[in-house]
Parts: sequence; structure tokens; C-alpha cells
Amino acid sequence: MFGAIEAGGTKIVCATATAPDRIEARITLPTGSPEQVFRQIGEFFAWEGLASRPLRAIGVGAFGPVDVNPASPAYGKVLSTPKPGWTGADWRAALARFNCPVAIDTDVNAAAFGEWQFGAGQACSPLAYVTVGTGIGVGILHDGRSRSGTHHYEMGHIYPPRDSRDDGFTGVCPFHADCLEGLASGPAIEARWGRALNELPQDHPAHALEARYLAHLAVTVTLSHMPERILFGGGVMKTPGLIARIREQACTLLAGYISEGPASGDLSDYIQFPALGDDAGITGALILAERAAG
Repeated sequence: MFGAIEAGGTKIVCATATAPDRIEARITLPTGSPEQVFRQIGEFFAWEGLASRPLRAIGVGAFGPVDVNPASPAYGKVLSTPKPGWTGADWRAALARFNCPVAIDTDVNAAAFGEWQFGAGQACSPLAYVTVGTGIGVGILHDGRSRSGTHHYEMGHIYPPRDSRDDGFTGVCPFHADCLEGLASGPAIEARWGRALNELPQDHPAHALEARYLAHLAVTVTLSHMPERILFGGGVMKTPGLIARIREQACTLLAGYISEGPASGDLSDYIQFPALGDDAGITGALILAERAAG
């Protein structure tokens, strides 16, 4: 059996499986305090059915910032995060009781793993996965392996040009105010407009503004990584018509500069939805576990 955890800013999904595409049991928990969450996860993994089939490994796709360097003494620890109480929370320590390998990566990289192996990113290298929800994150895979530098990528915190139609909204990021996450994440939309994007009429200016900011991200990812495909997932992306607006705005921003390859044309094949939907992250966490088991 493999164990998997997809830890998002709003909810946490736990699963056990005999293979990444064969989930046997799962639960969904609210992202409460670390103490509460770690206790509930421990209870799930310790259920009686595992007595005769102990976990071979556990994969964790965690919201960040989180230390994902296996050589680091702080591997698996949550770093400075706006999520109350989570700075310093230690995933490896919380799961040590199961006496098995624990592999940890970001939640967005986990979703990218799932799509690369089973979904809309199969055979794509590089593959970019963008999540737009409680936060904004980007994962980049090369040949099915996540890329990073001295730390995992933080493209959700770039500063996009403020749109000329913007109303001067100051942004909600507690670190950077009007970075991309501060302007275009789910909480930013609700703080600005009072409702979620999918609750606003299609002719509301929020739709064009959101698409413009996310198109800037798509162009930044394109010009810095030149992936074969960009997948846009997360709760905000469930808004009808948003992905088409992003493609249109990204085409405008690229201005014909890329004339060949996946990032040319109308971008309909290049910017896509994840095929696994909400299962991308937990599937990717199971892939992490399978790799860790060897």
C-alpha cells in the first residue's frame, strides 16, 4: 500500500492505494491547525485495514513555501507562510510513526506529476502546471521530474503589470500586496468584488481583468521555460469561459513573437485544462510515494 497527501490551503486529501491509478480509500479534511490535521491524517493511515498491509511509502504534495530539498536538514518543513500556525510545521516528523520513506514536493508539482503520467500532460517535456485557487503556483516538469533552483519556484508572486482597467486595488498578499497571487487568487477576487469569479456575470469586468493577469503568467512561463503545454487548474479555473479569455489575452501579449511550435497559433492546444481534474494532485502524491518506495 502507498499513502498520499495533497495538502492545499483550503482542504487536504488523503488516500491509500496499491498503485497511483488504483485508489482504495480517501478522505477530505479542512486545512485546520497543523496539530489537528496531523492527528486526523495519522488516524486515517492507522485504520485497521492497514494492519496486514503496512505503508511502503508516503507521498506529500504540500502547499508552500515548503522545503523540498531531500538533502536539507529542514526537508519537509513549511517555511514562512500566511497560513496561520503552519510556519515550521514538519511533515516528515508528523509521518515518522509509519516507519516508511516520505517524499515531499509542492502541491502544484504533485498535480503536474499526475497529469504527466496519466492526464493531459502525457509525454510533454517540459510540462507546466498552474494552479489558481487559494493561492497561485506553477510547477515545471522536465522528463517527469520537477525543476527547482535553490528553492522551489514561486511564480505566483511575480509582479504583473497593473492593467489599465484596474481600479487601484491594493492586493491581498501579506508579503507583497499586489503580486500576482495578491491580485488574482481566489481570496483576491472575493476581496475585490465580494464574490467568487464564477458567481459574477460574464460581462462583469472581473473576468477580463483576471484573464489578463493570468495571461501575463502564461507568457512569463512560456518565455522562461518554453514548455510543450501549460495546464491551468484550481478552483478559480472552473469559471466558465476563463480559459478561453486567457488564451486570447496570451496571444495578444505574445504578439506573434513565437511563430512555430506549441506556443504559436491560437494556443488552444497549448493552454489546456488538466484531464484528471481534482484528482491530479492526489494522483501525483501517489506517484511520489511509488518513486520513494523504489
